[in-house]
Amino acid sequence: MQWTLPNILTVGRLLAAPGVAIAFLYFYRPGADWFALILFLGAAITDWFDGYLARSWKQESRFGAMLDPIADKAMVVIALLVIVGYSSMSPWLVLPATVIVFREVFVSGLREFLGNDARRLAVTRIAKWKTTVQMVAIAVLFSRDIFVYHLLERTAGMDPATVEGVLAGTLSDEVGLGWLAQGRDIAGLAGLALLWLAAALTLLTGWDYFRKALPFLKEAK
Repeated sequence: MQWTLPNILTVGRLLAAPGVAIAFLYFYRPGADWFALILFLGAAITDWFDGYLARSWKQESRFGAMLDPIADKAMVVIALLVIVGYSSMSPWLVLPATVIVFREVFVSGLREFLGNDARRLAVTRIAKWKTTVQMVAIAVLFSRDIFVYHLLERTAGMDPATVEGVLAGTLSDEVGLGWLAQGRDIAGLAGLALLWLAAALTLLTGWDYFRKALPFLKEAK
């Protein structure tokens, strides 16, 4: 293996994946959410840069081609586990998250079974879009929880009736609750919609890979 910059970025993304979960063990919220969001965004950006640099600098390698999809899957799956476990929206997130994790396990199993023939399951354009939508959805959902916890900090000790009045617009918003509540609601709806879209794309790409693998799964006559 050559330690080229694209490969270093890919390895860094793989190592960052568990860091998203570890953040919630060592930081209080919303600090943990901020750390996880920044780490996840940084890793997601490298997903574009490592491939672009490898092609531009002609530094594509078998190691990078092997590790890149593994790093992507690790980032997505671990981040989804964290969001489902810690987010107050988790009941609405369980089904799309389950679809995404199931597909990743299924396709990885297909590739392992096919061995050398797995090259026929090359990453497609729609699969790249799927990964992009997944990462954007996860980043938006992390930001939603940041709004939630800053809102809780601002309202700690406040009379519930006063909080409702401020959010309803019948009382003056001297502590800035309105924009936090709006950010929470917008990020929540956008993140949920994007995650369901990602789940749909995930199913579509999973079926495409399964269809391509079918000729290699038939029993020999």
